[in-house]
Amino acid sequence: MASPASSINYRLPQIEKLLQLNEFQAHIDSLSRPVVTRLMQEELRAIRESDDFKSKGCTDIDAIQRIMSRCAKTEHKKLQRVINATGTIIHTNLGRSPIDVEIWDSVRDINTGYNNLELQIASGKRGGRKGLMCELLQALTGAEDGLIVNNNASSLYLLLAELAKGKEVIISRGEQIQIGGGFRIPDILALTGAKMVEVGCTNITTADDYINAITAETALVLMVHQSNFTIQGFTEKPDIAEVVKRLPAHIILAVDQGSGLTNETLSQSETSIAQYIKWGVDLVCFSGDKILGGPQSGIICGRQTLIASLEKNPMMRTFRPSRIIYSLLEALLIKKLNHAPSGNGIAQKTIDEQKKTLDKAKRLVDFFPRNLTLRSLPLIIGGGALPNTQYVSFGVSITCQGHSAEAISKALRRGKNPIITTIKNDEVLCHLATVNDNDYLVLQQKLQDYFQELCTL
Repeated sequence: MASPASSINYRLPQIEKLLQLNEFQAHIDSLSRPVVTRLMQEELRAIRESDDFKSKGCTDIDAIQRIMSRCAKTEHKKLQRVINATGTIIHTNLGRSPIDVEIWDSVRDINTGYNNLELQIASGKRGGRKGLMCELLQALTGAEDGLIVNNNASSLYLLLAELAKGKEVIISRGEQIQIGGGFRIPDILALTGAKMVEVGCTNITTADDYINAITAETALVLMVHQSNFTIQGFTEKPDIAEVVKRLPAHIILAVDQGSGLTNETLSQSETSIAQYIKWGVDLVCFSGDKILGGPQSGIICGRQTLIASLEKNPMMRTFRPSRIIYSLLEALLIKKLNHAPSGNGIAQKTIDEQKKTLDKAKRLVDFFPRNLTLRSLPLIIGGGALPNTQYVSFGVSITCQGHSAEAISKALRRGKNPIITTIKNDEVLCHLATVNDNDYLVLQQKLQDYFQELCTL
């Protein structure tokens, strides 16, 4: 007579047979066959090592469903389009500035074929990567020359490493900032071999503070955009033009402008790159993927002799961007200089289209009157740009009887086209200003599917 243990089914499905099932084809297309195979191996191993399997075998264990769930969870790691309903226009977690479709399409052929990235077509000889970029940046900012690197952190590192290594850099105590990812200005100075000289106070720094700190070892005065915070109240900043006038000719004045404001009209308080250049600042660096609205990149504008020096630094090869970045920036700047709508970054576009936001919010409430409530909500630029500026905007709060705010927010992030919302005072808020026209109908459909499945419309 067979023992009870011998009658237990310990036979799990074979991986090769699982891979042939129709249920897994979509996951193979999405993740690749090797990755799905590895997930199957890991999940089957976990099942074999579980106490339930050892005592009861395959009874009550749905191996296929467990593997399917694991594949779905892994797919969440892929880059995918999401709906930004956060009210933060340039959202660092959501890829910062979306590229305008017209700009993207205009450079498709350049990037899907060969191009003249490092070729002088007229002579047939090798050339530099800058192409038309210098002329475009001159026209936009008034600078003598410009340089593109892969992000603004690279801009600052390259600038300090080339121009201030082993020398003193004067910086205000109120500008020794930390931005996302632990990027700290004092740490960057130390890494580049520059010696930081602190001047002024947290809230007040004057032109005299900079001038009086200059020694024979001083190479550079660095002014840094405060990025993601503001200091209010009893504060004072120096007149830049005065600092330029009083600095000795051999001392470089560099400004990390950060936000990338050029010819946009969305802020009256932010100093543009062109204004810094007009004041006589030697170098200005900023992000190409914030207010400018381009791809992730860092841009340095200023004196031609200094730009040439930066280009010769051995680290430049590490920081140089690809043809995709150059082509997108080139197309964007041409449109911007021609004042074409596609040349406006996402921040300017969103602010300009604010009048549509209330209408979008009302239409959504009319569609789901029992679950949505109209709300006046703040709109911010984000991405470390204009931290002290908020715009009045509109959106909706989402409720569903018997479901917490966290549960609703999580459900809206599931599946295709995740909706990214915010939660405040245990209320799910959907900001309509950052939901573009193409995503509006998708958002509406996803809300309808959610309410039909779990709530009473």
